[in-house]
Amino acid sequence: MLTALAVSLVADLAWVYLITGHGGFWRTGQRLPPPGPAPAPWPAVMAVVPARDEADMLPETLPTLLGQEYAGLLTVLLVDDESCDGTADVAAELSDQSQGRLCVLPGEPTPPGWAGKVWAMAQGLRAAGDAEYVLFTDADIAYAPGTLSALVRAATSDGRVLVSQMALLRTDAFAERLLIPAFVYFFAQLYPFRRVNRRGGRTAAAAGGCMLVRRAALEAAGGLEPIRGARIDDVALGGLLKRRSGGDCWLGFTTDVVSRRRYQGLAEIWDMVARSAYTQLRYSSCALAGTVAGMIMLYLAPIGAALGGLVLLAAGAAPWLAISGFAGWVLMSVTYLPVLRLYRLSAARAASLPLLGALYTAMTISSARRHHAGRGGEWKGRTVQVTSRR
Repeated sequence: MLTALAVSLVADLAWVYLITGHGGFWRTGQRLPPPGPAPAPWPAVMAVVPARDEADMLPETLPTLLGQEYAGLLTVLLVDDESCDGTADVAAELSDQSQGRLCVLPGEPTPPGWAGKVWAMAQGLRAAGDAEYVLFTDADIAYAPGTLSALVRAATSDGRVLVSQMALLRTDAFAERLLIPAFVYFFAQLYPFRRVNRRGGRTAAAAGGCMLVRRAALEAAGGLEPIRGARIDDVALGGLLKRRSGGDCWLGFTTDVVSRRRYQGLAEIWDMVARSAYTQLRYSSCALAGTVAGMIMLYLAPIGAALGGLVLLAAGAAPWLAISGFAGWVLMSVTYLPVLRLYRLSAARAASLPLLGALYTAMTISSARRHHAGRGGEWKGRTVQVTSRR
């Protein structure tokens, strides 16, 4: 019992630290800064949309980008990444209605050592003409009116080289409501947004669905070639710009940028996470073991202590184990509430965080197994080979 109590108390202290000293990761208040004066003139923007087999998605999302009212020059370039479902044809039909804003670029075969999406982004960057800013966005992302102008004002008013917003993900199906908010929660735990936004801070990240980049800063950093093989392209891009450009990066939450991607079941979300979780650990078995141990202590030890303490209490033992376990369970549940509010889901779901921690731990282990089986990073029939383990 003493050992269990000691582990539970360590978990309690860890949660106290995470709540008070880990960059406020659990809060969702990092929103676009108040707009400064409008730039004069408004800079030209090229929106680059890598698209691989997205024929069904484009009619829902691309018109929201093409319809942005922007005072400067906006061009949208869809890079057809070797699609097999008629993506280029659908885009061409939308191009006829875009008043010249949309261009469709047939993607070239992916060279060895490049991730397919990063290669598509690089082709878009190469075709960006005189655009001062490049908006890297995904084919499943829809934009509320005025979003692009707000992004540009945030970038120009304070000289930021990257402004990125975490898209609001879909939570219509049961599996989405269960797992998607937790995905955002764990991402923010890894990369606390407040630390990403801190001037001179080391934490760097971005959200790949919406990344407005100052083109000159990206080219000064070597373009996309330094991250050519990145499976987690958004985090890699944020790190590249923060390390090499010396400029400020900003990452925040929003309800104006929305993903329409559908995840109907557990298997689809599992694949999405397992595709890159081991990459985040730099393919290190030691990091994997440490992560699994840490997740067990943070998310499973408190509930184990709470339930085990209740059993011992019924047998006449002291209540300290149960008290410690429930304290940790309450603390972790409190940290999940802001994300649940963001997604307009019941606060009662916060109590499920131990289960979610166990599921995401299993997904991470699955990611490592896929990597060692040669199937790491597999997506839409393509597997990205690991070229660097920095």
